[in-house]
Amino acid sequence: MKSLLIGLLLASPAAMAVQTCYEGVTQTTATARFTMHTDGTVSDNITGLMWQTCSYGQSYDLTTNSCLNSIVKVNWQEALRAAVNDRTGAYKDWQVPNNKELASILEHSCVTPSINETVFLGNLSENYWTSTSGIADKNSAWVYTFDRGLNSLHDKESFVYLRLVRYEK
Repeated sequence: MKSLLIGLLLASPAAMAVQTCYEGVTQTTATARFTMHTDGTVSDNITGLMWQTCSYGQSYDLTTNSCLNSIVKVNWQEALRAAVNDRTGAYKDWQVPNNKELASILEHSCVTPSINETVFLGNLSENYWTSTSGIADKNSAWVYTFDRGLNSLHDKESFVYLRLVRYEK
């Protein structure tokens, strides 16, 4: 019993968090806006962007409609390389989303995480990279935290989560 209590106290708050959505706040990423594919991708019918269903490091399992494997943290340079090498859905043109692209999938009516969990699986209420560098400090890049949907600058050597995007043709 004592070890169970210690384990609960040491558990990450993000891992234990349950998404909270607020009535009366306009939903910004309604499920109907997206087309979910069986290859681990999802299309945004408003922006024309295609996203990975799962966070980077995970693979999509169609049978269980869930993400397998662990989410991987990478530094900014590794994120750029990961996009070049990723072949999710047999596509070869994945990119690290820019600041505006990543902001387009924030769900402003929900927190912890602030993303549509029906469409985007394998989410953490943590920081996710964008490809947008800081203006005054080129050693930093913008991230969005999917805890509350806020953005901030992080050193490019920091290890942060990633979700890749591509433009649909």
